[in-house]
Amino acid sequence: MTKLWQKGYQLNEQVEHFEAAQNSLLDARLIRHDVWGSLAHIAMLTKIGVLTESEHQVLQETLRNVLELEAEHAFTITLEDEDVHTCVENYLAAHAGAAGKKIHMARSRNDQVLLDLRLYSKEQLHNVAVKLCHLCSALLELAGAHAGIPMPGYTHMQRAMLSSVGLWAASFAEALLDDEQLLSAAYKLNDQSPLGSAAGYGVPIAIDRQYCADLLGFSRVQHNVIYVQNSRGKIEAAIVQALAQIMLDLSKLAQDILLFSTVEYGFFQIPQELCTGSSIMPQKRNLGVMELVRARTQTMLALQQQILGIVSGLPSGYNMDYQETKRPFMEALDLVQESLEICTLVVSKLEVNTERLTAACTFELFAADRAYDLAAVAKLPFRDAYRIVGAEVTAQLDRHLPLPVESQEQLAERLAARSHLGGAGNLGLPQVQKQLEDAKAAWERRAETFTAAIQQLVGNQ
Repeated sequence: MTKLWQKGYQLNEQVEHFEAAQNSLLDARLIRHDVWGSLAHIAMLTKIGVLTESEHQVLQETLRNVLELEAEHAFTITLEDEDVHTCVENYLAAHAGAAGKKIHMARSRNDQVLLDLRLYSKEQLHNVAVKLCHLCSALLELAGAHAGIPMPGYTHMQRAMLSSVGLWAASFAEALLDDEQLLSAAYKLNDQSPLGSAAGYGVPIAIDRQYCADLLGFSRVQHNVIYVQNSRGKIEAAIVQALAQIMLDLSKLAQDILLFSTVEYGFFQIPQELCTGSSIMPQKRNLGVMELVRARTQTMLALQQQILGIVSGLPSGYNMDYQETKRPFMEALDLVQESLEICTLVVSKLEVNTERLTAACTFELFAADRAYDLAAVAKLPFRDAYRIVGAEVTAQLDRHLPLPVESQEQLAERLAARSHLGGAGNLGLPQVQKQLEDAKAAWERRAETFTAAIQQLVGNQ
């Protein structure tokens, strides 16, 4: 297989394997994206007179053949190809004749791989956003169904103040909606066309970079050609940083579910089909998927650091170090989507044990309530009321007296008293639902715009 840079000598096999083995495997994911970029590029070359219309038509048909082969998993990239760009170009040279040898005019593999990764990222971020919104919906459904179910709130791992299942579940929905804003910001950074920057210094002919960007559905051209190359790894890291924020919230969600579903707590129950067992203890039902979400958050942080470490301190211009960011970047996108899906499954199957939750809402949760009442009724400064109640509670705890439990009616009154926005008695679920619907609509518009551009490029150019 002829390499694009071949100059009449044979590359050492060990060097070839070290440089290209992993890259050629990963590039199997980028075949469609590379073809889309080539379709835009040849349209631009035709527009500026480098290709004739007949050459353009031949190249179009041949590139569409590649898409058909890829859809059938019949277009493969080998180690000898090095990358998807070489594989596609060699196919064009073999099947489109002399026109296939013209396609590399005014571009480099450097801007090709950047383009492929930007297009791949757009697709993947659409998928991440959809799955994030699904989890938000599941959490808000849980919150709405159990808004009035009391639950102890904890600080320092000790019972602190009254909370509710609704307040707990909605907290994660709102956290993920903040993460969605970070995801949107990363998408905006990624939504720039690098095509035409070539090897980082442009080309000495009057190409039309805006035309290519428009054909590919990008919102704008990434202007400075040196920065285009320097942004490789940087934008991937920004995306992974947003993914890491999602995983941090999923890790906390997983930890809470693991804790609250233990026999000692018993607040939640998990269906057996979501649990694995022990090879030695017949009774075990292990929620291993939540443990793995917790662990894979650390993997995500490591992937982010790997990308940042690779690009740190590199000189301007392309360096082969950038190739090493591809694997952790793709792995991070896979990891977050799998984690969002499994968390959605677990949340949607979560069973709430109202009896255990109510029993856990013992009197010490209302010490602060008592201090507020005392301050209001006796017209005391809050700090004085705090000390009085603190002495009462401490004395009762020190004597190891049975802890009284309030009725469901009393607990409902206490929840309702927390009526300020965002409190247990006023979750603001309609506002959160509206924010979720707005986020869904924004991502749907992005996906529709991108899909329409690609469909037109593939079908009508």
